Amino acid sequence: MLITAIIGLILITITTVVMMIATIISKKTFMDREKSSPFECGFDPKSSARLPFSLQFFLIAVIFLIFDVEITLLIPMIYVMKISNMLSFFSIISFFLIILLVGLYHEWNQGALTWAT
Repeated sequence: MLITAIIGLILITITTVVMMIATIISKKTFMDREKSSPFECGFDPKSSARLPFSLQFFLIAVIFLIFDVEITLLIPMIYVMKISNMLSFFSIISFFLIILLVGLYHEWNQGALTWAT
């Protein structure tokens, strides 16, 4: 019992000493403007934050996300098809696809899918 306590104390001491040495050695004093900035995405935080952003690109990205989530909702329907009634399955999947197509037609009619230069 005493030997286990002594070995535990030695291990804790060695671990603490190694961690303190690693902390002291790893201190870097080189300060760089880019390294100390809070952004890592390429924007300069010292300049104006009101840079122009393409609204068309944003709309296309949102439409992609919406349709991507809806496609993800369609994938489990393959497994549901095996255990459900075919008439109810086809009516539900047809209703869902009609909603998708009506949404796509609406976005196309509004001109959100045309890329204006």
